[in-house]
Amino acid sequence: MEILGLIIKVLTILLSLCCAYQVFYIFVIWWQMLKNKKDSDISAPLPEPQGRYAVLICARNEQTVIGDLVRSVILQDYPSEMLKAFVLADNCTDHTARCAREAGAVVYERFNTSQVGKGYALDELLGHIREDYPEGFDGYIVFDADNILKPDYVRHMDLMFRKGCDIVTSYRNSKNFGASWLAGGCGLNFIRESRYLNQARYALGISAFISGTGFAFSRKILEEMGGWPYHLISEDMEFTVDQISKGRKIAFAADCEFYDEQPLTFRQSFRQRSRWLKGTLQVLIRYRKPLWKAIFKGDFGAIDLFIYSVPMFLFTSLIFILNMILGILVARADQSLWGFLRVVGGQLVGMYGGLLFTSASAMLTEHKKIMAPGWKKLLYTFTFPLYIFTYIPLAPIALCRKLKWTPISHTVTAASMTFDVRKALAPEEEQEQVA
Repeated sequence: MEILGLIIKVLTILLSLCCAYQVFYIFVIWWQMLKNKKDSDISAPLPEPQGRYAVLICARNEQTVIGDLVRSVILQDYPSEMLKAFVLADNCTDHTARCAREAGAVVYERFNTSQVGKGYALDELLGHIREDYPEGFDGYIVFDADNILKPDYVRHMDLMFRKGCDIVTSYRNSKNFGASWLAGGCGLNFIRESRYLNQARYALGISAFISGTGFAFSRKILEEMGGWPYHLISEDMEFTVDQISKGRKIAFAADCEFYDEQPLTFRQSFRQRSRWLKGTLQVLIRYRKPLWKAIFKGDFGAIDLFIYSVPMFLFTSLIFILNMILGILVARADQSLWGFLRVVGGQLVGMYGGLLFTSASAMLTEHKKIMAPGWKKLLYTFTFPLYIFTYIPLAPIALCRKLKWTPISHTVTAASMTFDVRKALAPEEEQEQVA
């Protein structure tokens, strides 16, 4: 038992070191907010738009939500001749293509059951655009069909491109934060990643990470890639690792805000997060040589990416499993269940406290952006650690299971969203009508 206890202590120290710099990120954001507090009431007018942008949307059986996304693109506070929405209806058996066309998008259809996944669909969509729009665009912005954009999203993205950024990710809010504790946990996690990880990284000159949707890349990056060559389960992670390994820094645009639908049931959440974890492992194995090369060169963006992707989940799962074993041994030695509860319960209480600090920090600064009743914001702050706890059994199961890309149905439309969300998404001239 002594040796097992020593192993647990060593792993706990390593896990604490992995988490320490993320705690530092929290204080970076607090300092940044205090520094900018004097200018909080001053809103300088946005400069005139300059870039031409293509919004890329790959959708599979998304007739329920695709129209809302396309309309939120069409209604952007941006010249219509400089912005175009493209939809690839990927192996659809419903009316996704028709709904997207009616909403105002340029639509292509794809029927390929041997090459399945968003990566293949993006590559084909970019091929169509290259053929039909040879003049190209200054930037390409990627969204999932269930997203909805704030009206000034593209204006702020244009500012980032003017600064010379070639890859930019954005602030991911939630369409259905208050629907369930799982949706709230997932939504709060994305908000935390946006504000307390990606914004902190960008403020410190470190590369941000792309998480699925709501990111953009320049014409320069597209020409270098020659299409979209990323076809693993987590193509977003593959893109992130490849670009960071090449020494590029992904910027973060805090004012580019969009809404995303979160899973409502544990089955949906398990399937989604299993794919993320499995896909991350695939990416790290495939890109291990260039990533390790960047790590040994001292690129903290690469170091951060590796720590955030592997050791935190690995160490947490190992510590939990070993504590379970230690708890059983102590209970047998003491012939009492109290020994087991003391060992395992002590670990869980410590983890809960650390995660509660994280969720409370995010809720404290972001509560005005979260569209849910106040009591649910408070409740989901306390259930957030429980959501993260579900990663403990999920991680080893996901890594051992054979997974493939499968779509997740989306049902939350703009009409079903809260009054505050619908008002926030409406163009200024329509907000009085919404009210």
